[in-house]
Amino acid sequence: MERLKEMQLALWREACRHIDLSDSISDLHAVIRPFVRIEAMWIFALHQSRCVLVGVAGSAQGASGRVICDGEGAQSLRRFTARGGLCLFNPRRPGRSLLRPLESCLGEQSVVCGALQRAGAEGVVAWRLADGVELDERTSTLLAATLEPLAVALDTSNRFHELEDLRRAAEAERQAALRRLGRQSLHEPIVGAQAGLAGVMERVRVVAQSDLPVLILGETGSGKEVIARAIHDSSRRHEGPFVRVNCGAIPPDLIDSQLFGHERGSFTGAVEQRQGWFERAHGGTLFLDEVGELTLAAQVRLLRVLQDSTLERVGGQESIRVDCRIVAATHRDLTEMVRLRTFREDLWYRLAVFPLLLPPLRERHEDLPELVRHFAHRASLRFGLPEFEVTESDLAMLRAYPWPGNIRELAAVIDRAALLGQDGRLALLAAMGLNAPLHPVPSSTQRPPAAQAPGSLNDVIRAAMESALRCCHGKVEGPGGAAELLKVNPNTLRSKMRKHGVRAQSFTREGAVRD
Repeated sequence: MERLKEMQLALWREACRHIDLSDSISDLHAVIRPFVRIEAMWIFALHQSRCVLVGVAGSAQGASGRVICDGEGAQSLRRFTARGGLCLFNPRRPGRSLLRPLESCLGEQSVVCGALQRAGAEGVVAWRLADGVELDERTSTLLAATLEPLAVALDTSNRFHELEDLRRAAEAERQAALRRLGRQSLHEPIVGAQAGLAGVMERVRVVAQSDLPVLILGETGSGKEVIARAIHDSSRRHEGPFVRVNCGAIPPDLIDSQLFGHERGSFTGAVEQRQGWFERAHGGTLFLDEVGELTLAAQVRLLRVLQDSTLERVGGQESIRVDCRIVAATHRDLTEMVRLRTFREDLWYRLAVFPLLLPPLRERHEDLPELVRHFAHRASLRFGLPEFEVTESDLAMLRAYPWPGNIRELAAVIDRAALLGQDGRLALLAAMGLNAPLHPVPSSTQRPPAAQAPGSLNDVIRAAMESALRCCHGKVEGPGGAAELLKVNPNTLRSKMRKHGVRAQSFTREGAVRD
């Protein structure tokens, strides 16, 4: 009995020291050998409809991870584990045996097999006894005492490999998502942080160390969410969640439920309790994008959360304390909304403790080259294309455009130019709509408002043509001509030159006409 307890204690200690059974089986084998002389040891795991060799020790043969059998063979072994206990298996003895599927791995000599069974694991352990060792009562008792710690070791190993599989799958999904986004990491540097956004980033560094509410003001597409994430990443809450809520995308009758949560049965369709965005952002940052779209009723409840850091779920009676930093953003003129009484004055003062004004892209021309190269590189990653060259004529064309959609519009244009481009050149002229349309243009009565924009697009067209003609010294068509550079038909280019009053002669050397 003392020898049995000594062996069990040593085996439990060894089984709890390791995670991967394929690495620890030799140590487990070494623990058992002083008590029962065994030459070889195998452990097999049953995964769904397969039997897999987990590990080998001593003189045992086989490669870990190899599938031994599947289908009916695995079902036969599963019936053996359901019975439990030990069994002497002689491969040379004719007749049916539940352990027959292991014959190819165990060889021709007799082995003792034991059933390993635990909530998260099923398997078989096999031992080849040393010469002269019989499976008597003492040997059976000692080997039977090893089954529970070995089953625990197999369960731990299975869980470890399941987590590894999940980790690898998550990493594969992460890499696929980064490729779709055209990014190399989740935290990329902010383009323009040292130039056009230097002042903004300095204010971000100042406010990030506090928990003050921040209000980011800027035009649509100017990068407000990027700045909000920068505030979160630089704060003491950076390990907590960053939750983004587009207030303008929530139906008015669901705003309270989405922001503050609801109790089961609080309204039709509320079949379970639900945490709102404030509770989900607990310990982190809640980014309220387009906060100016909130209804007046929702503004009242938001004000209470900002004042007291407490909320009540819809249909609930209990006050819930939340700890999250509020960063709000809008492209609307909140001061005018306050004057018109469509936005609460007291909420405005609560949110605008530390306002950040984000400049539009048309005021950040110094950032344009870096932004274009950034989006061109991202497009090459997303679409599996070679790297693109960005020329001075490309930049001149882009600088002449006012970019009403800001960074978001620039990113879309570069993506489109990358798909349309060839030989490592961005087809910016086609991407910005300067080519002949592929489909009939709708009539003026059907034309959307965006198509009736003022003449800023004409400035871009003229600047692009002038830049190309300047580079080509007035040459319109042929190798090295402006039409080739702009990737348009020469006749189309001449037509647009006449329309915009651009003369090729103005760009020739010494006034020579090359048109």
